Amino acid sequence: MDELELLKKDWQKKEEHLPKVSYADIYKMIWKKSSSIVKWIFYISILEFAFWTAINIFFTDGESWDLIKSWHIYEFTVSLMVINYTILLYFIYKFYVNYRKISFTDSSKDLMKAILKVKRTVTQYVWFNLIIFSLSLISGIYGSLRYGPDSDKIINAASEAGNETLFWTIIVGICILAVAVLLGLIWLFYKLLYGILLKRLRKNYSELEQLEV
Repeated sequence: MDELELLKKDWQKKEEHLPKVSYADIYKMIWKKSSSIVKWIFYISILEFAFWTAINIFFTDGESWDLIKSWHIYEFTVSLMVINYTILLYFIYKFYVNYRKISFTDSSKDLMKAILKVKRTVTQYVWFNLIIFSLSLISGIYGSLRYGPDSDKIINAASEAGNETLFWTIIVGICILAVAVLLGLIWLFYKLLYGILLKRLRKNYSELEQLEV
């Protein structure tokens, strides 16, 4: 049992053998823990932004852009990147605002509202990243199948198969499965990265609810 849980039990039960603490003391401890968690979410979002930016810089060279142009998805890719970075910066700003709000919260009800807001922001952030990854993967698969060096072979194979509908159904099914697997791995990554912090925030929220009873 951690120190906060021990103090909370003392405040509720007023046992004689434990040091007496006030509602304000317990609230202050929960507030400090919540503020620290949200600060880490803010820092991690910055590190993640820097990581993906570095990946794009080091692995996207002139040949990569030429390939993207040959797939006829250049304009779409550039637009997606601009939208992606713009909204990611917005989320980083939101994480900072959430941290500042929690840092200056002076009541349990306001702290509970701030915690819920942080959880919503993180959920929206994760879903946005999953959508961006999905659009990027789908556009890349489409470009490679439609305009890639082996696209003529694929189209000819579809014609020779005798049942083009079945052929393309299988191809699309395989692509959807591949995208689903990759998105599942990305979702697990975010689950591990932010899930632990959100779990601690949920615990703090439950403790605040008990204080309000």
